[in-house]
Amino acid sequence: MNTKLCTIASFLVLSCISGSCLAQTRDSLDLKIAQMLLIGFRGMSLQETDPFLKDVKAGRVGSVILFDYDVPTKEYKRNIESPQQVRALAAQLAKAARESNVGLPLFISIDQEGGRVNRLKPRYGFPPSVSQQYLGKVNNMDSTRFYAARTAQTLAEHGLNLNFAPSVDVNVNPENPVIGKIERSFSAEPSIVAAQAAVIVEEHRKKKVITTLKHFPGHGSSKADSHKGFVDVSDTWKPDEITPYAELIRQNKVDMIMTAHIFNNRLDADVPATLSKRVITGILRDSLKYQGVVISDDMQMGAIADHYGLDVALEKCINAGVDIVCFGNNLQYDPDIITKASGILKRLVLEGKISRARVDESYRRIVALKQKL
Repeated sequence: MNTKLCTIASFLVLSCISGSCLAQTRDSLDLKIAQMLLIGFRGMSLQETDPFLKDVKAGRVGSVILFDYDVPTKEYKRNIESPQQVRALAAQLAKAARESNVGLPLFISIDQEGGRVNRLKPRYGFPPSVSQQYLGKVNNMDSTRFYAARTAQTLAEHGLNLNFAPSVDVNVNPENPVIGKIERSFSAEPSIVAAQAAVIVEEHRKKKVITTLKHFPGHGSSKADSHKGFVDVSDTWKPDEITPYAELIRQNKVDMIMTAHIFNNRLDADVPATLSKRVITGILRDSLKYQGVVISDDMQMGAIADHYGLDVALEKCINAGVDIVCFGNNLQYDPDIITKASGILKRLVLEGKISRARVDESYRRIVALKQKL
């Protein structure tokens, strides 16, 4: 690229970062809202006529997520079939994002913690993994580094640049159906959780794969699964469930943080953490001094979807301090979710229920993180 073109490209990137993406003709508000959406879809590959691919090409979505199992159809037939197929699908998505002229890469994400939460399974031709509980019990950093490096390398080789791992939930309740019982917690000791997670983050960063600490402010003490409905941890949650976050923020070992849909009346007597300004802005941003990207857990999970309308959930979520809203589109499948979510968010901004400054704030964080790719 010649010097003049380099200068123009740099100017356009800086313009995007400042919030006025000059490379675009569409309303900049539409572009910023698109970057705040992470969406799941169906397909091992996508035809040029596929509506989802068209949305990516049009810059209407900033992040996507891959699954191997389709929950509504109860089939292992979603986005993952083989290493070659995943690589081709990721390349197709990345190319479509480049063609959008937004000037930002697409987050192509996956839940690859290891053990039970493992989308890239050996039966599809991917390397075997171990659970976080296994790593915590062994508590050998060389062993953790080996498995983390293999996971990061696998993701990078196949075009995946965002991993929703590690889980830093403290194993307060070993019978927790969604954390402890399925071996997703490193340990009941917060210091072990933080030390193990730090290695996971380090190895992913070497391969330019973004990691996500989850589920803030701690899901380890719950007795129920927030995928299925309302979960109250008011009587079981412990303050040291926040300790791994505080330590990793102090060490600058945080790329992104995912919220939990748990309700805790000691932190907010009105709403679950994902919708709580007291939790996300008050605790995470103000007290812990975290200024990076916050992503919601899946907004279609029962803890949110069964109790709040989409308008209310999105309004509270963004005003609480969430930057990216996640619609896995797998607990239920809605082919129109991009149009619905973006339309609601834009209307809420135009009505003054979400400020443009709040959207700009999220957009700047997302752009800064994507620059690390």
